[in-house]
Amino acid sequence: MSGGQLFALLDRAQNGDDEACEQVLLENSGLIWSIVRRYYGCGVETDDLYQLGCIGFIKAVKGFDLTYGTQFSTYAVPKIAGEIRRFLRDNGAIKVGRSIREKGQALAAARERLRHRLGRDPHLSELAEETGLPVVQLCGVRQKVHPKARCILSAGPAEFLGLFRDAAYVCTNSFHGTVFSVQFQKPFFTAVAPAEMAAPESSRTFSLLSRLGLGERIIGKGDTADLTAPIDWAAVGERLGRERKLSLDYLRCALEDRPHTPEEAPVKAEERPLPHLADHTHCTGCTACASGCPKDAITMERDREGFAYPVIDGAACVRCGHCTAVCPVLRERPQSSMPAVFAAWNRNDEIRRDSTSGGVFTLLAEYILESGGVVFGAAFDGSQHLRHTACFRKEELWRLRGAKYVQSDLEGVFREVRRWLDQRPVLFSGTPCQVDGLYRYLGGRPENLTTCDLVCHGVPSPGVWEDMARSLEARRQQPLQAVRFRNKVAGWKDSHFTAVYGDGTVDTAPLFRTEYGRAFGRALFLRPSCYRCPYASMTRVGDLTLGDFWGLRPDELPDQQEKGISLLLVNTPHGSHIFDQLPLAKQPFPPERAIAGNPRLASPIPLPPERTAFFAAYALEPFDQVRREFCRLPPLPVRAAGRLLSPEVKAAIRKKLK
Repeated sequence: MSGGQLFALLDRAQNGDDEACEQVLLENSGLIWSIVRRYYGCGVETDDLYQLGCIGFIKAVKGFDLTYGTQFSTYAVPKIAGEIRRFLRDNGAIKVGRSIREKGQALAAARERLRHRLGRDPHLSELAEETGLPVVQLCGVRQKVHPKARCILSAGPAEFLGLFRDAAYVCTNSFHGTVFSVQFQKPFFTAVAPAEMAAPESSRTFSLLSRLGLGERIIGKGDTADLTAPIDWAAVGERLGRERKLSLDYLRCALEDRPHTPEEAPVKAEERPLPHLADHTHCTGCTACASGCPKDAITMERDREGFAYPVIDGAACVRCGHCTAVCPVLRERPQSSMPAVFAAWNRNDEIRRDSTSGGVFTLLAEYILESGGVVFGAAFDGSQHLRHTACFRKEELWRLRGAKYVQSDLEGVFREVRRWLDQRPVLFSGTPCQVDGLYRYLGGRPENLTTCDLVCHGVPSPGVWEDMARSLEARRQQPLQAVRFRNKVAGWKDSHFTAVYGDGTVDTAPLFRTEYGRAFGRALFLRPSCYRCPYASMTRVGDLTLGDFWGLRPDELPDQQEKGISLLLVNTPHGSHIFDQLPLAKQPFPPERAIAGNPRLASPIPLPPERTAFFAAYALEPFDQVRREFCRLPPLPVRAAGRLLSPEVKAAIRKKLK
């Protein structure tokens, strides 16, 4: 814009033309932002700083003397900065203590010394070396969320509000964007940072939306959202009206310098916000909240990825808060001591052959059964649905043996465990998050409860597995009768995926040369919480931990490796007592050897980049098409080369490809 055009706009704005005032503000938005950036990190949100800058700019427009012959920007800059500084001073946003003032004085003195010594302004590194003070950079980053997106870095009030008013859908990470989405009743989602998701009690976004009954519109990093979920704007409007009245009453009392004592009818339970359960990126599906609900107001329902999550029935919920109190994700887990580590195996070769690794679980289960107890573990039903079930006899334990690379269904199981604990000893075996969920539901570990957690790679989607099972049946034209994910027909270290069909035919192949095994190994369809699992460490929740003792050298237990060797961690005094009663073969190892062969004892599995694409296709396309696209095996020559090449050559090729 030329100087003449600018002066013409300023003249119109000074004479009361609101459109001219708005236009000159839009034309100089970059100037305002350049001043605002000086005050990043002062304790005031960026949007608020920009609004203050706009106020100072408008004051500059009104006060500028067109006849003075100077540039408008020269006059506007101190007005903009002055308005921001005035706010910071008057509202106490910046409290400068004595030590900070002394550091500022020392910095100024050092700058002058260096200026005279060097004959120029000193660099930051030179100032840091001279004063011993660190260099801290505070900056605002604005980047496009999509290469083809229209990028608006600044907008005047009318344009800003118009973007929300005319939007068909709003996706925002701004509190103000959330507010205007509600005001204009636009379908929306608000994305919040991990830190805000971890501390919802200190978030104004959580505070606002939970009060309005819109907590489900908040998503965190990695969440998937149902963009078609409707919003009951009538109910939101009622809640918003109530909150507005309370706010106005409070402000009126504050202005009149009298206490705020709102006189309103008690809020009914059904009108209070629903409990805020763990979000989808953290929820493990342990069912503690649903099992512990005194009104049965929580059900576990599968999402589009095939995982079960708790859903609250607002009509039945009495807002007692018990569900959030028993949720293991919402409570900090105490640290435990380092476990004792053993390589262990069952001396019964037949049971050991039928087990995934060393057959230690069977010995543990038999000990509990011989004591008159009950054993809970995961077993498939006739439709290849995996759920926890109770076993009362040794003859039933075969159903619980072996690895099952699917998340098991725990609906009603915790309550059943509690009923049996009143009568008998109980052994519960499951993933660490399932064991922790049981503890939270029970309020601790009863004396007659023994728990065994697993070294967990992550839990695959039950929905994906059941679709894969249907696909196998369709290709064979026979129902699946049984599945072994880890069959030792070719030895422990070359586990096979074996499928038995209704006509007696059997398909078997190395696990990671099957479609399901290959996708499982890539962590393609694990539960979102698995990629940030807090239980992936040596501080275990169960009394005992079982897994495969991978990483043994050829010279270590050479006579036993072909048959399978269990990794056994003894984690608690109760676990140690049980361990001493078991007639198993064992050899101690240092803890670091357990971690070396089982990295999930140190950290969660990384999130694969193709997971999002997989589940996007899974939601929209026929499963066989998804299977062929994402789970197919490499071409035969590639597989052959993989078997022939040495590990060193493979590593060199991977390095070249990178």
